[in-house]
Amino acid sequence: MLLLLLACLGLLLVIGQRRRAGIACLSVALGAYAAIAFLPLGAWLLAPIENRFPQPQALPPSVTGIIVLGGAVETALSAAHGMPALNAAAERMTSFVTLARRYPQAKLVFTGGNGELVHADLTEADVAKQLFDGLGLADRNVIYEHRSRTTYENVRDLKALLKPQPSETWLLITSAWHMPRAMGLFQQADWPVLAYPVGYKTGPGLVLAFRGSFPDRLELVDLAAHEWLGLTAYWLLGRTSALFPAPQG
Repeated sequence: MLLLLLACLGLLLVIGQRRRAGIACLSVALGAYAAIAFLPLGAWLLAPIENRFPQPQALPPSVTGIIVLGGAVETALSAAHGMPALNAAAERMTSFVTLARRYPQAKLVFTGGNGELVHADLTEADVAKQLFDGLGLADRNVIYEHRSRTTYENVRDLKALLKPQPSETWLLITSAWHMPRAMGLFQQADWPVLAYPVGYKTGPGLVLAFRGSFPDRLELVDLAAHEWLGLTAYWLLGRTSALFPAPQG
């Protein structure tokens, strides 16, 4: 989006007889688009984030609870069609069901409200309940947190709701590209959780680095920029103690 705005600005400057500034803006924008098209910039930017918290080599024999962060649900589409609609982060939801069956005694927690102006009365938690009930978790006492709209609010509200104890073991499910920001918040909240990253966008090797069409690569760059900016903002606001949170212990 920033590159498109830069290109539009350049065009307006050229039309407004400020050719030198306009050509400079257009050159930067077109050069960036060319680099995205011919180089795996998105993979280079996103891979360090996705690999920061690796998948656990072995899961514990038992856990206190399993938390899945919102972000995989499309509330507007769910309301429009009367059925759960998921986006590209759907692995968060499917992995939650898989782990719920692996740990039948664990507490199950979903956190996610609604920050949209349209269909604001329907929360992600409402849609998640419909989905999980349909996938066989209707008989489990799943805890649904409806209020939080950001990752920061997810952690803040869950800690107040669950009151976790130091001796407890909690699993955290979210997308691999989202895990460092989420774990930084849990670390700042003094709540140790075990990271269970899912939904990878990158992988080793040139084949995976160059996969996808131009829109796919552009989406990776946009996602990476969003996360790096999010990490920086949370650090500057004091919500995390490190710019790039890392595993502890």
